[in-house]
Order: sequence, then structure tokens, then C-alpha cells
Amino acid sequence: MGSAPPDPFPQAAQMADESMVRTLAAQAEAIWSQEAPLFARYRLPLDARVLDAGCGTGEATVRLAALLPGAELLGVDLLEPHLERARTRAAAEGLGGRVAFERRSIHDLGLPPASFDLAVCRHVLQAIRSPERAVAELVRVTRPGGVVHLLAEDYAMIHFTPGRLDAAALWPAAAQRLGAATGTDMLVGRRVPGMLRGLGLEHVSVDYVVVDNLRVPRETFAAIWSAWRDGYSDLIAQQLGWTRERVAAHFDDQIATIRDPLGYAVWLVPVVAGRIPSR
Repeated sequence: MGSAPPDPFPQAAQMADESMVRTLAAQAEAIWSQEAPLFARYRLPLDARVLDAGCGTGEATVRLAALLPGAELLGVDLLEPHLERARTRAAAEGLGGRVAFERRSIHDLGLPPASFDLAVCRHVLQAIRSPERAVAELVRVTRPGGVVHLLAEDYAMIHFTPGRLDAAALWPAAAQRLGAATGTDMLVGRRVPGMLRGLGLEHVSVDYVVVDNLRVPRETFAAIWSAWRDGYSDLIAQQLGWTRERVAAHFDDQIATIRDPLGYAVWLVPVVAGRIPSR
């Protein structure tokens, strides 16, 4: 009997933790005001069909529905509790008629080809194995002339003014070791433009959302780091051979820098997009 195939979602436990709900909410609050204007470039039809792949709790799905009031949206994720939270929120905001959520894998969506005008994937590619396969699946379901929009994290793009502890011990050192141990690429953001070009997309663009303590409220920025600390300290400690308390101390030192009026911290978040060639 052969061994079981590797889990394509090795960070599933962290994604399912309650801290991820806080992470997604704080990230959306920090990022959306800079990301939202990018969608105007795509010149989508008023009745666009939009896929939000790896939608989680629907933070971006609901925001996209408000941004594109004539669009029909489908959010997909593997975690049913997150999907239930997303459905509840969409219904509360009166979006039930044009926003739906389904349990599907980003690696094998089971959706017809060329069926969406816009495919969005945010905060997912760094947490899964075979991100190339996921991106190819998003391209497959996007129609000619449509756009693939990827917020693809790269954890070497985090910088802090010196604190009591060395931030580089986490970013990128711990992130790279975590990726190596889980078969994921925590620096995937820098590879995504090449993925889109390799799949034949046109007009590939890279923009950066700047999450820092000048553009983003300090407590919002700190809330991201607090949620990461609560959700990932055990896993990072296991991979580094540290105690959980030592990992948490590094996060706490960085949170103090974020909150310090004289400190500076920045997380650069790549947003990569490309258009499917028209036939």
C-alpha cells in the first residue's frame, strides 16, 4: 500500500482557528482602501460574474459586492464554518440574491471553463501546496478578456525598525523554514507574475498595498500581528525548535513597534493581475 498523498492544505488547522477570523477582518480593514481602486482598471461588465476563491469568511466577497453592485459573486472555500459566517454576513447585508458561497477546492473547482469575468484569490497562495496548479485553475475558469486578480503574500516583504528582538528572525527566516516544513512557498508573491505570464496572460501588472503605521491605523495593523501570533506561534515554535513563549515574544516586540509613535513597520503586499487573451 502506497503512502497517502501530501495534504495540499498543510495550514488548514491555522486557517480554521478562531484567530483566522480576526486575521481576515483586520487584513481587510487594512488593505481594502488601497486594493479597491485597482478593480476600476479591469473595466468589467456591469453584470460581471465574479469568483472569490479561498473566500474564507467573505470579507472580500462582501466588499466586492458593494464595489460591483450589478455583479453576481460566488465565494468558494473548504472550511464550512467560514462559509457559514460568510453566508450569514451576506444575508444580513441583503446580498443573498447575488452572492453565493460553496464548498470547493481551489485546486479543482469543479466549475465550467470560461465562466467568470473576474477571478479573485487573496491571502491563499502562500498557505497551500502547488500554488501553480491553483493559479492555472483560476485561469481555466476565467473567460477570454476576463481578469485574474491575486493578492499573493511574500513574507520577506516585512520590515521593522530595530526593536528589542530581531524582526528578521521571523521575517523571513521563520517564514521560510515554515514553508520548507509544510511544502508551501511563503515568498510566493514574487513568483506569481511569472506564473501568469507562463499561462499566457496579457497585461500582467504588479501593485503593492502598503500596510504601515502611517497609512493604516496602528491598532488595525497591530490586530493583524496579534491574530498571527495567536494562530501561528505553536507551528512556528515547532519548526524553529523554540518555545511558544519565545515566538510570542517576537510578535509582541513587533506589536510594540507598530504601536510606538517613533517606530516604523511596513508589510508590502503584492497584488498581481493579468488578463486572459481574447479569442
